[in-house]
Amino acid sequence: MDWLYPRFHKESLAQTLCRLGLFVICMGMVLTMSMYPMLRALCVQLHSAFMGSYIPGHHSVLLINCPNEQAAKDIGRALMERRMAACINILPRTSTMYYWKGEIQDATEILMFVKTRTSKIQRVTDFVKSVHPYETPEVLSFPVEDGSLPYMKWMDEAVPDD
Repeated sequence: MDWLYPRFHKESLAQTLCRLGLFVICMGMVLTMSMYPMLRALCVQLHSAFMGSYIPGHHSVLLINCPNEQAAKDIGRALMERRMAACINILPRTSTMYYWKGEIQDATEILMFVKTRTSKIQRVTDFVKSVHPYETPEVLSFPVEDGSLPYMKWMDEAVPDD
């Protein structure tokens, strides 16, 4: 009759604790990975507050060329309304030369400097691509290595970290 009732071995206390330990470690890793962006932002703020210094690369400047001033103002205002940028500078009339479809092109464009958090670059880029009149808009980003600490703090207040 033993074949009707399969035998269940009792787990030892050591095996139970080992499984529980592995479960806790795995859950800790999953939680840490899922909360990484929030934890990183918190660490950056704590480091800046306690050390009174800036962490290089926390902010970035993006360069965006537009065909005319109205397009630059429209894109700039839309970025500001969505709180994706702390400040946008629009420089008038830059002379541009570039290759396009195998030929050298000469153009006059409007250059925008967009100042934002580095964590917002992808959102800004995606938004600009969706509204920009060019087929392939220029969006280049450069990390800020150092600068005025009060200005950097103001940028953090102006652009919320999601």
